[in-house]
Amino acid sequence: MKKLNAFARVLLAASILASVSFSNANADPQNYEFQLVSAEVKQGPTEVAVRLVNKQSGEPVTDAVIFTTRMDMAPEGMEMMTTPVEELPTTQPGTYKFKTNLSMEGGWRFQLAAKVQGEGETVKGEVVVKATP
Repeated sequence: MKKLNAFARVLLAASILASVSFSNANADPQNYEFQLVSAEVKQGPTEVAVRLVNKQSGEPVTDAVIFTTRMDMAPEGMEMMTTPVEELPTTQPGTYKFKTNLSMEGGWRFQLAAKVQGEGETVKGEVVVKATP
């Protein structure tokens, strides 16, 4: 009987360890990617939409909390030229919309940081938006 209880405990511990390892197997900020909905937008007051995608499954991440944004002209060699970004409501799962003013034509780097449910580390990414006249 003692031998059976010891075996049952080892089996239970192995099962718990396997489930913890499996649940953390996908928990890596590198498994996520921000993607532009449209790479080109009009210069001036505009909206920029990005999708947050789980690269392993290809599925959109619908429950992310975007807590840091920065829009600058680093692609044009003017990293110090920034513009405010304001998050807007969206109805598309996994798509996050923002209002900004791209005052100059050219490339704008959009940096984002998000918390994803079940992910211990911050998911960071950047995309380049092209402002056209």
